Amino acid sequence: MPKAVAQHGYPEDNARHQWKSSRSQVNTVGESSANEDVVNRLIACINDRRIEIMDELFHEDAVMHWPQSGEIVRGAENRRGIYNAFPQLPTITPRRMSSGGNLVIAEALLDYAGPQYETVFIFEFRDGRIAKETAYWSEPFAAPEWRAQWVEKA
Repeated sequence: MPKAVAQHGYPEDNARHQWKSSRSQVNTVGESSANEDVVNRLIACINDRRIEIMDELFHEDAVMHWPQSGEIVRGAENRRGIYNAFPQLPTITPRRMSSGGNLVIAEALLDYAGPQYETVFIFEFRDGRIAKETAYWSEPFAAPEWRAQWVEKA
C-alpha cells in the first residue's frame, strides 16, 4: 500500500531525511584523513599561485564538473590550460571539511579580489589522488524581506 503523501510531496514518514551511507566511518570536522590532506594541499597551491602542484594531486584523467555553468573539464591538459589562462585565481578560505571513504566535501569562500563566492566542492578519490571534482558556487544575494520574521542573519 502506498504511503500517504504530504502537501510538500514527500511521504509523511519523512523518508527523504533518512540518509544512508555505505561508509563505515565518517570523519568529523577537526579530524584529518589522507584525502583531506590532499584537499588542503590543493587549497594551499591555489592560494600560493603554484598551480603546477595540482599535477601531484589530480589523476591524469581526472574530471572537473561545474554543473552551474554546464562545463566538464576532462584530463590534466585541459585543467592546466584553464588554470594557466585564469584571469585571476581566487583566494580560498576553507570553512568546513568532512570526509569518509573516497569522498571529501569542502565548503569554502572564494575571493576574486572583489566578487566572493560561497562554494561547495565534492572530491572523489582514487588511490590517494583526486579523480573527480564537482564544484558549486554562488555569489551572495540579499534575502527576501518576507522571510525576515523566521530567520536570523548569518
